[in-house]
Amino acid sequence: MTIRALSLPPTDTEIDDWTAVLASARAADLPQGPPPARTEVAGRLRVTPARGRAALWTADEGAGVAALLLFTDEANAHTAFLDVLAVRPDARRRGLGRALWEQVRAELLAHGRTSVSTLVDLGGPGQAFAESLGFENVLPMAWYEQDVTRQRHAAAVAPGYELRSWHGLVPDEWAAPLATAHGAMQDAPMGDIDEKIEPWTPQRLHAAHRLVLDRGGEITTAAAVTPRGEVAAYTELVLPDPAGPRALQYDTVVAPAHRGHGLGRAVKLHMLELARDRYPALCRIATTVADENTPMRAVNESLGYRPDRPAAYYQLSL
Repeated sequence: MTIRALSLPPTDTEIDDWTAVLASARAADLPQGPPPARTEVAGRLRVTPARGRAALWTADEGAGVAALLLFTDEANAHTAFLDVLAVRPDARRRGLGRALWEQVRAELLAHGRTSVSTLVDLGGPGQAFAESLGFENVLPMAWYEQDVTRQRHAAAVAPGYELRSWHGLVPDEWAAPLATAHGAMQDAPMGDIDEKIEPWTPQRLHAAHRLVLDRGGEITTAAAVTPRGEVAAYTELVLPDPAGPRALQYDTVVAPAHRGHGLGRAVKLHMLELARDRYPALCRIATTVADENTPMRAVNESLGYRPDRPAAYYQLSL
């Protein structure tokens, strides 16, 4: 059994092998889901977030892979995120997953990390493996999907607000108001996740959006704004592969002072209109919502989101 660390950035052959592992694992574990797009895989392997450092490993010439993100911001220098640990179905039950985990664990300890979290689909081998290592469920949630091709009512916004949208980087004059609105995410359910939320600044906002673009994806922000220049609500849509049939709904936030006016629904409907016009191949939008986030689940249900599969953030204290 051979575990090898990948140098950064990985070669095209290494990206192809990595994509093949993820595709075979997903076909076995989530046969109803789409295969991973190479564009998305290549972007995630080649471009690391500004607030982290990536460590990558491959096992037995591409039979298994693992990716760890070590946070480098001061508030989270104690923790990390296990982004990927996957083994091809035909290579399982040989200890490859455990061997990859030992490499991950050694890296965590070498950098003084006291915890690590990961996102797990429930009811499958990922959950069983995580629990065998001592990981615990700290934030139950679920994946939801909606059919973009269905006809919906046009977006309307409450009096006193205006709908705006920006494709790619948000213009400088709106970056600070949008960063302020991002700060309202601090009251979103986080369970017992051992990760601190950094303050949002225009620089951090642009860095987060730039990451999507640098990885080969596209991002659109739809917002409800006030005459005073505030961002009262917003939602973000990301296409990791702009040519693909699926997208991800990122954050949707309504600032506390502007809640109760249907702004969450309005910005999401506006985003749907934009997405249908810009991406004719787009069929599905997926998002995650914490089980305890009842208001957002209700908004999503009213827009046609339906449960796809349960998931959770799992965490291990080292």
